[in-house]
Amino acid sequence: MPHEELRHEEKEHETVKKESAPHEEASYEETHEAIQHEAALHEEARHKEDDTNDHMPQRGQKLQPLDEIEGFSVRPGFYNRDGATAASNGISFTIHSFGATECTLLLFRPMEKEPYARLKFPKSYHIGNTYSMLVFGLQMEEFEYAFQLDGPYDREKGLLFNKNHVLLDPYARAVTGQRQWGERPEGGGDFVYHARVVENNFDWGNVRQLEYDLEDLVIYEMHVRGFTKDKSSGVTAKGTYEGLREKIPYLKDLGVNAVELLPIFEFDEMESARVVDGQQLYNYWGYNTVCFFAPNTGYSSVVEHNHEGDELKRMIYELKENGIEVILDVVFNHTAEGNEDGPCFSFKGIDNNIYYILSPDGHYYNFSGCGNVLNCNHPVTRRFIIDCLRYWVTEYRVDGFRFDLASILTRDQNGAPMAEPPILQAIACDSVLGKVKLIAEAWDAAGLYQVGNFPAFRRWSEWNGKYRDDMRRFLKGDEGMAGTAITRITGSKDLYDPSDGRKCASVNFLTCHDGFTLYDLYSYNAKHNEKNGWNNTDGDNNGNNWNCGAEGETEDAEIENLRRRMIKNAFATLMCSRGPAMFFAGDEFCNTQFGNNNAYCQDNEVSWLDWNRLTKYQEIHHFFRYMIAFRKKYAILRKSTKMASCGLPEISIHNGYPWNSGTDYTSRLIGVMYAGRNEEDTRDDIVFYGMNAYWEPLDMQLPQLPENKKWKICVNTFVRYEDGIRLEETTELDYNSKLKIPPRTVVVLVGE
Repeated sequence: MPHEELRHEEKEHETVKKESAPHEEASYEETHEAIQHEAALHEEARHKEDDTNDHMPQRGQKLQPLDEIEGFSVRPGFYNRDGATAASNGISFTIHSFGATECTLLLFRPMEKEPYARLKFPKSYHIGNTYSMLVFGLQMEEFEYAFQLDGPYDREKGLLFNKNHVLLDPYARAVTGQRQWGERPEGGGDFVYHARVVENNFDWGNVRQLEYDLEDLVIYEMHVRGFTKDKSSGVTAKGTYEGLREKIPYLKDLGVNAVELLPIFEFDEMESARVVDGQQLYNYWGYNTVCFFAPNTGYSSVVEHNHEGDELKRMIYELKENGIEVILDVVFNHTAEGNEDGPCFSFKGIDNNIYYILSPDGHYYNFSGCGNVLNCNHPVTRRFIIDCLRYWVTEYRVDGFRFDLASILTRDQNGAPMAEPPILQAIACDSVLGKVKLIAEAWDAAGLYQVGNFPAFRRWSEWNGKYRDDMRRFLKGDEGMAGTAITRITGSKDLYDPSDGRKCASVNFLTCHDGFTLYDLYSYNAKHNEKNGWNNTDGDNNGNNWNCGAEGETEDAEIENLRRRMIKNAFATLMCSRGPAMFFAGDEFCNTQFGNNNAYCQDNEVSWLDWNRLTKYQEIHHFFRYMIAFRKKYAILRKSTKMASCGLPEISIHNGYPWNSGTDYTSRLIGVMYAGRNEEDTRDDIVFYGMNAYWEPLDMQLPQLPENKKWKICVNTFVRYEDGIRLEETTELDYNSKLKIPPRTVVVLVGE
């Protein structure tokens, strides 16, 4: 409103106030008339304001354009909503950059390389370090978008602004260009990534987070594509989210209650794609993220333009409906932009010196082994990571995250480890993330190994790499490992102090995607990674593996039986260990990678599950199902419960004879007894785990049970497993107190 009119209104208002001020002589009629006059003046002033400011939005009205750029009506957008946000009459685009001096929005027709519009953000649309613009009239299905940022270029200072670079929105909900797995980008080899606006209208209904206790989890680690890609999988949508959904009845029958998915954020499988001995190789595992908010469209069975993620959401929905949590393997340690020789398509062109850890001369540190390292503890990167995790929890309802090479998240801007990294604390204390599982791979490629020492903030758990290594050694009969094995089985309290406030810190595992499958662990003495093209120099050289007498496949029945027993020993031990348990998909039917312990590039029968082996190794599959159900029945195997009423301690050691907790360098016979109150009723549960890792039979004197209880043999891995088998008839148990354990065998008994 013009100043003159304001002053005029103030004078009139003062007059009215004087005229209407209450005094003894004023009549009711005079006072009422003065009030009406004042109201009329206010109404007149309001109309004058509307006339002079008719461009201002009124309550209940849609936002109106303020400017026109390149023929498009625009106005400032939604500054607090990152990325592209659909409004009723347009799309808001928001991006942050601390170093850019100009920002341009590029609009593309679907599948086209050249933009049909370039909309430069007006200076007035730039608030702080944020550019935001609402473009009217855009229909989300008719365009793709990207940005160009201009600013200073100084490589030594880490400034890489180039107004010609086409940059992908870091908050993009969908990425175009590589929907077809294994094909060069759509539109030609020089095609760059564009983003697409996604309509988020998936109906989750009343689905809720399952919120299982971490120690109750049996986690099934899998690769979405490799799980069903082989024709033997029997699904219709092979190698996709839908194919996995088709296998949910199998997972439910197996008994697992969580799946951990190798990376499903949009990644570039064509990065470092090459042909070795006539075989096309890819970046198959997906540890090279292109966009952190977008699902990998190469895993979708159908085209989902502007509805990207719906198939993934349906899969997650049905997993939850069947009691299975979803944990995502996330890669916040590096990106697909690589080092100095890598492409510049996102963070490099937005704020390279903020998002990456750089050396003093502007080069990339490489603690990830993949070319660059994200600067996770910078406030900007930290906010981005939190936003991303929140998005996957709220929009995709995931239940947890496993952080790849998580030790990188402890490093400061110079690469030095921090005692209390802000990013880890922020994740641990975030309100939206308050009940999700946080699992760290507590090491990185530069030698920072933090297993047992990862900054936890009372929330973080760890892949217990020491459990894997120590138990592998004990299970194959190495000397000097018995005492350490007992420590690992009973919760690794040497690594994780129960008094630190965490319910459970140790995620126990013997196999995962990185290394040998369980079958290969006992079928090969050496790795066989020749097909990877690096002359067998890649992959771990110290897998603590043993071929049981022959390298690779064999027809020797004795060796084959020993391998099956070793596999059952390993899984029975895992299921009888305190804390959550994880195993690799296919281990339950002896899937093989033919000795390849680094199959990151093998998109073929090396990595795809061969479901034909489910028939060949049905005994192993049935044994896995049995042991998972057994673990579920007896809570004392996986966590502390109420103390047993019979007076037995929660955990006691009986190595060869009752209450003997001693071991020496030659010990290979151990006994662990758990006792506690059952969760569902008042009965005591007593479970005894015994392992003979020696190659000759050994005697185990069992501890005495409370009155009216006897030992029942529930597991004997020396005997071929069959549903309903009576192990008492095939196991030597004298007077219910002395047990002869066959060579290389696990036995499990319960007191009933």
